[in-house]
Amino acid sequence: MVASGGEVSYKHAGGDGWIVALRGKASAGARRRADAIERACRERGLRMTGQRRTIARILDEAEDHPDVVELHRRAAAVDDRISLSTVYRTVRLLQTEGILERLDFRDGRSRYEQAAREHHDHLINLETGAVIEFRSEEIEALQTEIARRLGYRVVYHRLELYAVPSDSPAGPLDAPAGPPDSSDE
Repeated sequence: MVASGGEVSYKHAGGDGWIVALRGKASAGARRRADAIERACRERGLRMTGQRRTIARILDEAEDHPDVVELHRRAAAVDDRISLSTVYRTVRLLQTEGILERLDFRDGRSRYEQAAREHHDHLINLETGAVIEFRSEEIEALQTEIARRLGYRVVYHRLELYAVPSDSPAGPLDAPAGPPDSSDE
């Protein structure tokens, strides 16, 4: 089932157990606490200026993975005194404190999401730039098993799938094998 109309959408992709969460506006029950970033700042003893509080709230409400320029655009719409350098400094501080996680989807922009969230992986649509969050117990189990066979124990991983829609002219068999910014030089 795929819900629409601004709700968080979930799609079961068949009998293999894949559950895909498509980012959208979440209902109150599906969203994390609206003040989670601000709370994390207070817990770490960070000073919360009005501008920092605005940036934290915008990040808490984000249903996407904004880059600093987009975050500044949203913050300046709330308080036009917030400068791009203030956003950069705040994001850098929140990342250093482990409150935000920096994501690099190979499009030349660092994007951000709240770090203390349930584990998930990402699929990046190369045609539209859409980022789809998903979790697969099959993938998690396979990674653990591969590490075990090689004599290791997984302590952290990040999975990013770069893809085009199956019905795209450059479908899965024609898509380049490497990441979008790779070259043969």
